[in-house]
Amino acid sequence: MSGVREGPVSRYLNRRFSVPIARALANTPLTPNQVSVIALALASGALWLLAVGRNIEAGVMIQASSVVDGVDGDLARAKGMASKFGGLFDAVLDRFADAAIAGGMAWYALEHEGWSAALTLGFAATVGFLLVSYSRARLEALDGVGAASEFVGLGSRDVRLLLLAIGAAAGQCWWALAAVGALSYGTVAWRLLRFRNAM
Repeated sequence: MSGVREGPVSRYLNRRFSVPIARALANTPLTPNQVSVIALALASGALWLLAVGRNIEAGVMIQASSVVDGVDGDLARAKGMASKFGGLFDAVLDRFADAAIAGGMAWYALEHEGWSAALTLGFAATVGFLLVSYSRARLEALDGVGAASEFVGLGSRDVRLLLLAIGAAAGQCWWALAAVGALSYGTVAWRLLRFRNAM
């Protein structure tokens, strides 16, 4: 884990599940990196469920992926296995997971909601998700983890995934992608402005 302050969903919701799960797994052979792969598998499962029109189950799977994404860090701390490679590995898999979820929601919006520009929206939203992560990484590189924690913003990954999960379960994938994409770009702009003013 990078040490950047957690988003509100992780802090107040996800950790109620991820911490007990990590404690239960602490005495098993499962490694934090394997848990990261499981989180990606859940996100990929959401992609498949959306592709076949099972949006409610997909919404549950998206949020489950978000919860499990917190288990790897908790498990790493519980087992004393925290490492820079583990943080990098988790971050890379998270980007694949984000793309899978956005792609699945765009496909569902195209096939079941009748939005002709759904795939374009999905692409634009994915770029926004990547920019949120990239901007945080650059803040850490430029001014350290502590400084980056002051620029989390409202578009953190845990918030995005919860909103996407709700949108998927409600069968409103297009609007969820539009809202979360706008939130992502807004977060990046907010970080740039705050960082410029701080400098």
